[in-house]
Amino acid sequence: MSAVPDDVQADEVLAAALVTEAAALARLMRRERGADLDRDTKSGVSDIVTAADHAAEALVAERLAALRPDDGVLGEEGASRPSRSGRTWVLDPVDGTYNFAQGLDWWCSALALEVDGDPVLGAVRHDVSATTWVGGRDVAPTRNGELLAPLVDRALGQACVATYLHPPWLGTEVARAFDRFAARAATLRMLGSGTMDAMVVADGRVHLVCQHTVPPWDWMPGAAVVRALGGEVRHVEAAGRTWYLAGVPSAVAEAADLLADR
Repeated sequence: MSAVPDDVQADEVLAAALVTEAAALARLMRRERGADLDRDTKSGVSDIVTAADHAAEALVAERLAALRPDDGVLGEEGASRPSRSGRTWVLDPVDGTYNFAQGLDWWCSALALEVDGDPVLGAVRHDVSATTWVGGRDVAPTRNGELLAPLVDRALGQACVATYLHPPWLGTEVARAFDRFAARAATLRMLGSGTMDAMVVADGRVHLVCQHTVPPWDWMPGAAVVRALGGEVRHVEAAGRTWYLAGVPSAVAEAADLLADR
């Protein structure tokens, strides 16, 4: 039975229900099929897609077609529908697919509502811990329905930064740009799911997320929640790449300044 009521009105209620369903389906498929879960390589060994990604995306796209027929859809795995309303739902059915496929638990299902290129709502589900985050421009930020505390600002030198740099970029101009901000951080973590990283920023356990070449489904859901908590979100051009930063304002501002091409 669907977790989504047929008469759902509030976008935030719908978004939370959809990511909960998507994550539950993905986790069930992993549990039932294990190492036999179908997977394909996209751009490299660590960039993969599984049958669970496809199934979870199809589920959410189907629900949205029924409940928000005028809204657009943009999914990581190919779901696409043009918008007639000026609103588009941006979906990552499994963020952290490599972790997911390897049996690691740092992954989530994520959904954003985008208007004029701006994420006005984000919802994220970490099924393993039964945790759902929701927040946005006009939506109070919550974790499992309880209000989250505003972010506490701190400088980059006092910040834990969640980031990632794929090995092929090492030794390049991109890596040198990375070094400019990473060397100033208090500590770094590379965990493998950018949206989950943003959620621990929302929880106050990490202070900044920074990565380059991040598609909409990988930054919009987390950015909406972080902004709702008083955080800062920026995009910066450096080394021929667009870098996404989200977190406490001072750390974002300092990292953005260090990154930016001069």
